[in-house]
Amino acid sequence: MERKSELRFCGALLTDAQIEMIRETIDDCAGLSRTELGNTICELLEWRRPNGSLKGHECRLFLEKLESNGILRLPSRKGGGRTARPLADDEVADMAPVTMSIGEVRPVSLELVRTRQQQRQWRGWVDRYHYLGCKVPFGAHLRYFVRTARPQPQLVGCLQVSSPAWRMAPRDQWIGWDDIERLRGLQRIVQNSRLLILPWVRIDCLVSSALSVLARRVADDWEARYAIKPVLMETLVDPSRFRGTCYRAANWIYLGQTSGRGRFDRGHERHGDSPKDVLVYPLCRKARQKLREVGE
Repeated sequence: MERKSELRFCGALLTDAQIEMIRETIDDCAGLSRTELGNTICELLEWRRPNGSLKGHECRLFLEKLESNGILRLPSRKGGGRTARPLADDEVADMAPVTMSIGEVRPVSLELVRTRQQQRQWRGWVDRYHYLGCKVPFGAHLRYFVRTARPQPQLVGCLQVSSPAWRMAPRDQWIGWDDIERLRGLQRIVQNSRLLILPWVRIDCLVSSALSVLARRVADDWEARYAIKPVLMETLVDPSRFRGTCYRAANWIYLGQTSGRGRFDRGHERHGDSPKDVLVYPLCRKARQKLREVGE
């Protein structure tokens, strides 16, 4: 395996010995699936989350990126890989229009997606109705249904929070951290990476109400799942499609626009992605100070 440039996994620079171990593991374990290879490499290199679980998903995506760059060759996919299957028409039928005021449907709550059936329904709705579709997020993530309570309990939307963008100038300048502080502090940021209100639902202030509920509970939910408590939430809004009014109504802070390089452009090599508006929401007091102080 040729080493064409510096290689990093979740921000950490790989040594020559680690790269050689990855190569040998792929050669020796060619009969394993890509998921099994990722878990095996994580076990060998001790790539774990704060709660002790393996970073297997991130590792598999990392290996596939290396393969796409011509750095290594992985075993062929078994079973074609897992994709989010849209629900059939008879599984998700468009509902009758829901046009009400927020006062008529309160309280608004969030329901964590846990079961396989819930996962299928969430993926089906997002894949069918969100303009970005449903993609398996890079790294850790939580998914929620948005639920209204009246006149009867009803699911009206979907939310997702996931690992943050590796580097965003407006956010990083607002926090005021250097590269070392950013490496230490990134795990304490989460990104609201999907927000969908089902197209037949017309309820004023529903999005800002759901975002307010998310802000109150996401830190505890993330800590319960991943053993680390985030202090800041971020999101990206495409200004060619949306104005971000609902985020501003929920007291999110506008910081500026991205450069248009894309979420994972760590080498400043990609150009042409449309710039996105960057907004953040502190989940505690002195969030910026806490992000700079992580690991001191």
